[in-house]
Amino acid sequence: MFGRSRPVFFEPHGRRRRAGPPRWLMLLLVGIALGAAAVVVVQERYLPPRLSAEAGAQLRDAFEHASTERASLRRELDQSGQRLGAALTERQQLAGELATSRAAAARLQDDLAAAVDALPADPRGGAVQVRAARFTTARDGGLAYEVVLTREHAAAKPLTGQMQLVVGGEAARGPDPHVTLTPIAFTMVGSRVVLRGSAPLPAGFRPRQSTIQVLSGGRTLGMRVLRVERGGPD
Repeated sequence: MFGRSRPVFFEPHGRRRRAGPPRWLMLLLVGIALGAAAVVVVQERYLPPRLSAEAGAQLRDAFEHASTERASLRRELDQSGQRLGAALTERQQLAGELATSRAAAARLQDDLAAAVDALPADPRGGAVQVRAARFTTARDGGLAYEVVLTREHAAAKPLTGQMQLVVGGEAARGPDPHVTLTPIAFTMVGSRVVLRGSAPLPAGFRPRQSTIQVLSGGRTLGMRVLRVERGGPD
């Protein structure tokens, strides 16, 4: 009828209260709150202001536009580099062609010098000799000429003078006249000069011979008389 007795606890202050959250948890929450507040303060006070959605969109558009322009400039730069390379290549080719042309011109000068030296001397002599000349009637009725003049002193200063042609022939009416053509100016650098060209003749005039006079400073330096060959139709 009597069971085992159980211990009875006496609480003089009434019922015990439940224990609160741990202290470490409270410290953690407080630290998080202080950190968030510090971040907000730093952003508001020291960092640049935040961009709005519209400003962000404008900035993105500006960046994309700048990227497009940069790509376009890069293409233009590449094209300019290609053009520059092509221009340099062309310049090298032109330089090579110029060197070849100069070499050919030098050879022609040497050939001309050899050919002139092989010509017979002017029988009249003179400071300037008429070593060779060729006169033909041109198709337009004028007188075509090729005249080679030489002098002995190749190292002398350039000689400036005039070649006067006096053409004798047969006119359409009257006795055989002589036609004096307009003087032909020349400058002789070195020991030789070749004069080529044509001069008009009066209508109906048929040239037979031409007298070549080399003049400089009012003095006659050389003279020679040569026949005129038949060229084009009369």
